[in-house]
Amino acid sequence: MIPHDVADLGLAGVGKNRIEWAEQWMPVLRLIRERFEKEKPLLGQTLVACLHVTTETANLMRTLKAGGANVALCASNPLSTQDDVAASLVCDYGISTFAIKGEDRDTYYRHINSALDFGPSITMDDGADTVSVIHSERKNLVEKIVGGTEETTTGVIRLRAMERDGVLLYPIVAVNDALTKHLFDNRYGTGQSTLDGIIRATNFLIAGSTVVVAGYGWCGRGFAMRAKGMGARVIVTEVDPLKSLEAVMDGFEVMPMVEAACLGDIFCTLTGDINVIRPEHFLAMKDRAIVCNSGHFNVELDLDGLAQMAAARREAREFVEEFTLADGKKIFVLGEGRLINLASAEGHPASVMDMSFANQALSAEYMAKNAASLENRVYPVPADLDANVAALKLKALGVKIDTLTEEQQKYLSSWNMGT
Repeated sequence: MIPHDVADLGLAGVGKNRIEWAEQWMPVLRLIRERFEKEKPLLGQTLVACLHVTTETANLMRTLKAGGANVALCASNPLSTQDDVAASLVCDYGISTFAIKGEDRDTYYRHINSALDFGPSITMDDGADTVSVIHSERKNLVEKIVGGTEETTTGVIRLRAMERDGVLLYPIVAVNDALTKHLFDNRYGTGQSTLDGIIRATNFLIAGSTVVVAGYGWCGRGFAMRAKGMGARVIVTEVDPLKSLEAVMDGFEVMPMVEAACLGDIFCTLTGDINVIRPEHFLAMKDRAIVCNSGHFNVELDLDGLAQMAAARREAREFVEEFTLADGKKIFVLGEGRLINLASAEGHPASVMDMSFANQALSAEYMAKNAASLENRVYPVPADLDANVAALKLKALGVKIDTLTEEQQKYLSSWNMGT
């Protein structure tokens, strides 16, 4: 048996069925896998991936392996692992997987190190935890690493800070910044799956409720749009004047969190920053306010501060913890403050992740081919690669588009044709 640490290998059969179901809605990744099987662009590469262990991720791992890579996978979030998928990856696809849903912090980092023991030449991150461990504890691995990729806004923020401080030791492609990733995955994927997670955890009626959305980046836009579509009154809190103005122009109320706190029925943070909802906000909330996070890390909620204020706490239902304050008011926190769309639901739909993971696969290929010419910086996904993903998606959907005539191409590329 290949190296692994999963909850129960007996779940593999169920996991394989679910992986195959997701594959049906991932035609772009399937086309890439077919090419990878023929060309083997990742032959000789050892790829360590720290991603959410879901059905969609499983299909990405299959694609990377088809490309010739030796692949090891660990979880990028303690609550996002689908245990049946992890079992199937080991049993049915021969991919070393280290992930157990609900694992504690020590196990989480032990799993990262178990994957890193494979000696990566390429890293693939969702939150930059693998990069952080390498740079802080396992710099001996860097000599073999040619580059990496990063999936999330939070991770890209971390990596750009490392580049700015001159401590980044190898090049990274910011997959998150591909238009076919953040315009679709972040907006449509997060928008739908966040609502899905909230509803599954609480069975709460969205229509007629007041939903407070912290952050109006692409994820916040998507969630606000979907909450509004289900009949909620939506309030946006922001620190960026341009995003705040955009939210106003999109028809949402905008105000500071301290004002929104007393109005909201449901609060969701999607900022990538720390302590967005703090004790003063919890104190101002209504009785039975529901609080959750759909940013990558649970630090967006000051749960330590809430715990210190609480007179009592208990599990009210699965993925819902009830904090009772001294005055008897109850605050419900969903999914331990972790990504609610993965903690209590299944994450993004496969058809959205199809584009995100197509970017991951092609970016890994790009890194393998071009790493020797790259500096220790964070690079955007090449525009032609991004456009190729969009073209493949349109082809899979059966959508045809126009092409420029020679005259139109000349006009757009010249300065002397006038009007």
